[in-house]
Amino acid sequence: MKTTIKPIILFIFILTLTSLACQTLMGSQAAQPAPSLPQTAPQVEIPQTNPVIPNQTDLQDALVSLYQRVNPGVVSIRVVSEQGSGQGSGFVVDTDGHIVTNYHVIESAQKVEVDFPSGFKAFAEVIGTDLDSDLAVLTVDAPPEELHPIPLGDSDAVQVGQTVVAIGNPFGYSGTMTVGIVSGKGRTLDSMHEANSGGYFTTGDIIQTDAAINPGNSGGPLLNLNGEVIGVNRAIQTTSFSLNGTPVNSGVGFAVASNIVRRVVPELIQNGKYDYPYLGISAFPEITLLDKEELGLPQAWGVLVTSVAPGGPAEQAGIQEEDIITALDGKEVRDFNELISYLFKNTQPGDTIQVTVLRNGVTQELSLTLGKRP
Repeated sequence: MKTTIKPIILFIFILTLTSLACQTLMGSQAAQPAPSLPQTAPQVEIPQTNPVIPNQTDLQDALVSLYQRVNPGVVSIRVVSEQGSGQGSGFVVDTDGHIVTNYHVIESAQKVEVDFPSGFKAFAEVIGTDLDSDLAVLTVDAPPEELHPIPLGDSDAVQVGQTVVAIGNPFGYSGTMTVGIVSGKGRTLDSMHEANSGGYFTTGDIIQTDAAINPGNSGGPLLNLNGEVIGVNRAIQTTSFSLNGTPVNSGVGFAVASNIVRRVVPELIQNGKYDYPYLGISAFPEITLLDKEELGLPQAWGVLVTSVAPGGPAEQAGIQEEDIITALDGKEVRDFNELISYLFKNTQPGDTIQVTVLRNGVTQELSLTLGKRP
């Protein structure tokens, strides 16, 4: 478990935060002079390359076609709770009336309304929730002609730099489409699942994008150019706010990877919940060179264990504080992000994994049986 600042929605008075991208109705540094250059600089021959110029007409046609195919399966969600009313997004995943959105969109909701692009509206029932990845499944009674499932893509195949599209309901503007790229993969965020020891469990395998995501986009799809869902838009990190205090997109958005959705949603439909694997450790997010020097560590990569939960799977397997986890099942893990992503995508409670640890300069192999998050 890693404890960081919990994402929040509105009424923020700090300068930088990660904000859930749903909508509720409720000093710069001085410029430094540039260093002077020597009068005679060495001449470096720069190889000539032909720039790759995309065909803008083809891209435009592809985006128009994608929107026409996909938008019928994207819905707007309105909720009423004791805290007031709010809005979010979602998308149809099958012809049985199941809709995926974020848990924080429908959290504590007394009434949930789903609005389809055609104008059809229906009240929804929440049948499953997942606080760890911030997912929820709704069910609606809708005629077959309203249900246009959007297929899930393979988020493991997604590449940084790949063009992506977000469709949703930002600020109540239903059917809004924005375009960007994948900015990063394998990010982690705080989940909404509070740990017994305080703080929050970590959620992994998050896709970062610069496609504009704003309050109301939460729960909507992040799509590749094939029209496949590669992520569920969840949060933004921003220093910008509207006049009423609503966080505004700054080009750093986050989406739950589709391969997590693929594992979780069937369980939410069938059982109403999903159990995540549990190690029972706290750890540094990463090991920096400063950490290596100050702590006398043998290397500046791996997962440095800072505490072990009493009686948890890690303790039972023999993992100790100050161990450095370097691999799971033979797959190298360079930092906490990679550890969490591996567990989320490849394991489940009850699985036995091999954990490679570095202890006092000696590599050890430990067998660990995963528990489920308490």
